[in-house]
Amino acid sequence: MRTTVRLLTGSALAVAAAGLVCAPAHAGDAGGLEILPSSVVPGGQVTVTTAACGEDGAAAGDASAVGAGPFTLAPSTHGGDTTGGFRVPPSAQPGTYEIVATCAQSGRRVTGDLVVSLTSQRQPVRPRGSVKTGVGGALGPDPVQTAGGVAALAVAAAGGTWLLHRRARGDGM
Repeated sequence: MRTTVRLLTGSALAVAAAGLVCAPAHAGDAGGLEILPSSVVPGGQVTVTTAACGEDGAAAGDASAVGAGPFTLAPSTHGGDTTGGFRVPPSAQPGTYEIVATCAQSGRRVTGDLVVSLTSQRQPVRPRGSVKTGVGGALGPDPVQTAGGVAALAVAAAGGTWLLHRRARGDGM
């Protein structure tokens, strides 16, 4: 009986602790500032959206931290969203910057983080040149090595054919 009580009490405490940990994280996301893309290179365009200002709500945005200055957020066609945008200056340094928007009617202030990096995460780096695997290639960068490989294969094929022919005739081996 005591083991069952301990098991049930432990389970109840674990569920309660999980609920306390998860609840504030979910509540903090409601009505925040969504920044797309969240990581941008200097000179890139950024779109800012929030649902915190309500339907038909406008907001004043501030991207002075990154050097872009003030911008306007206006009601969008998506129900309840307020949207705006700005361009990150080409002189912006890599780092994380706080972008702020203040709702015009309620005065509510919402924030979001923008990461400025020197390389774009959206465009992968494409490999250039041949793969250095050590076995060469048919169209590799060195035609002398390619010709040597072809000659070695030709000698091996001729030798194999000669041995098979001798074996078929019964000349030895």
